[in-house]
Amino acid sequence: MKQFGPASFYKKALSIALPVMLQQLIMSLVSLIDNFMVAGLGDAKMAAVNVANQINFVYLVMLMAFCGAGGIFLSQFRGAKDSEGMQQAYRFKMLTALFVSTIHFLLCIFVPEKLLELMTAGNAEQAEIVFEGARYLRIVAWTWYPTAISAAIGSAFREIGRPTVTLLISIVATLINTFGNWILIYGNLGAPRLEVSGAAYATLIARVFEALVFIIYVRRSKAPFFVPFHHLFKIKRALFLQILAHSGMILLSDCSWVASETIMTALYNGRGGAEVVAGMAAGWTIANIFFLLFQGIHTTTAVILGGALGAGDLDKGRDYARWLKSGSIVAGFVVALFALASITGIPLVFGNLTKAARLVTSGLVASIAFYFPVWTLLNAQFAISRAGGDTILGVYVDVGVNTFIFIPGCFLMAKLTNWGPVLMFLIIKSTDFLKCYIAAYFLKKERWLKNLTA
Repeated sequence: MKQFGPASFYKKALSIALPVMLQQLIMSLVSLIDNFMVAGLGDAKMAAVNVANQINFVYLVMLMAFCGAGGIFLSQFRGAKDSEGMQQAYRFKMLTALFVSTIHFLLCIFVPEKLLELMTAGNAEQAEIVFEGARYLRIVAWTWYPTAISAAIGSAFREIGRPTVTLLISIVATLINTFGNWILIYGNLGAPRLEVSGAAYATLIARVFEALVFIIYVRRSKAPFFVPFHHLFKIKRALFLQILAHSGMILLSDCSWVASETIMTALYNGRGGAEVVAGMAAGWTIANIFFLLFQGIHTTTAVILGGALGAGDLDKGRDYARWLKSGSIVAGFVVALFALASITGIPLVFGNLTKAARLVTSGLVASIAFYFPVWTLLNAQFAISRAGGDTILGVYVDVGVNTFIFIPGCFLMAKLTNWGPVLMFLIIKSTDFLKCYIAAYFLKKERWLKNLTA
């Protein structure tokens, strides 16, 4: 069996992945610019925005879990040329996205301080971080409804092989976000200087614009998956529950992962003052530029593999899965080299941070580069299993390893050692090698090799 596919296969894969990756790159660069601007306000205020966004990260993972479950079926219904099935999958995505957004909106409005205190326990500057972070969360909470709409529509366009639409709309929205930050954080062009609140208002303006453009475009383009808002509740109960069952497995897997990441973050946030939180935040901001590869892998796999499975061509699906895994590993090594090279630019981009914070940033980026090929393989394994509806693989891998090894390991390191945050991260992430092995074992059983539309 050939481990690598023909050049034409990878050309097709890149035509799908590159627009998605470019969109993620633009969003990551904007995040980098945001952090650069907020960093000028000092370590504590940058830490406040970062901790708030760590909380929001939990919400975004849940949002994408539901959209991803709907996307599994939408991709396969596209392969089967079943427009009614595509519309049912879209209804699931939109309804669940709005539900999750409502829950997170209420938390951010009414109890942001409690959430922030959990994430900063033991930090020497907790009071200031919580105060500034709560101001940020109460404003940015109003973005969750437009975010839900954009996520449901944008991901659907990617799953029918039209990622350029999402890319172009996101480019304009992110430019608006960046320009709004420049005006509102520091009070340029006669605007009031709002600092952390200004960053939240700029995000709100950009997200509302993005959602409105998505709604206008999807209506005018007559996308095959689209149904108007007043028809969203015309669901087929059996199919809705089937997708919900798959989303439950994805959600369980992703929540296990995000819980482990959140616990680890909360533990290393207590290993110093604002310089630790700010330094790790800066490192993750740089890393997010390279994490764009993961979204490219998932979208490409959903479109190519999901389409083949939905069309009933299981032999072709088996070949595609093998070729996608091999290509992902190669891409991981290439991106790891770029990640290492980016370390030289840290003093330039984050010169406003203290030297101690910049050292934390450099160490984190180097550690992430080391693990990158492992993570690309792991993402490919997850994407393959989910494209065929085998969402239980993620439960075995994430829930098993995170519950019995990762989370206990984090607490043991925090209790028994005085290691810094970077060393803690580098050691505990070695559990991802075990995750790859378990995922490979279950992929060989080929539970994912099935047509969900039959």
